[in-house]
Amino acid sequence: MKSKNKQQFVTVINCMDGRTQLPVIKWIRKNYNLSYADTITEPGPVKIIAENKDENLVKSIKNRVHISVHKHGSKHIFLVAHYDCAGNPVNKEKQLKQLKKALKNIKKWGYKFDEITALWIGKKWKVEKVKF
Repeated sequence: MKSKNKQQFVTVINCMDGRTQLPVIKWIRKNYNLSYADTITEPGPVKIIAENKDENLVKSIKNRVHISVHKHGSKHIFLVAHYDCAGNPVNKEKQLKQLKKALKNIKKWGYKFDEITALWIGKKWKVEKVKF
């Protein structure tokens, strides 16, 4: 049985859009019973990671994931895409394709996550787990 006092961190790669932060954290706490989310934000992160073109930006995201994993013991990563993304203004279908590709790229980073979870946030800011 896990101690209630034990700090449990997850890593969240999310858009910088402020509308996405609280719904994601609340959803994670409700569905995974975890305490803290190390939130890494960029405009349109699924596009950045899927395309893997901007070496400096991808490296920056990886460095922040590294801190979450090695300093906070995160064993679970969430990658978030959302409706009305200013940093990635494409439709849901395109974002979901990017999300799938981004998950594959994250797996190549070499971290031993217990789980890598894709999330979609729709028009009403409801968080949904995406299965591929």
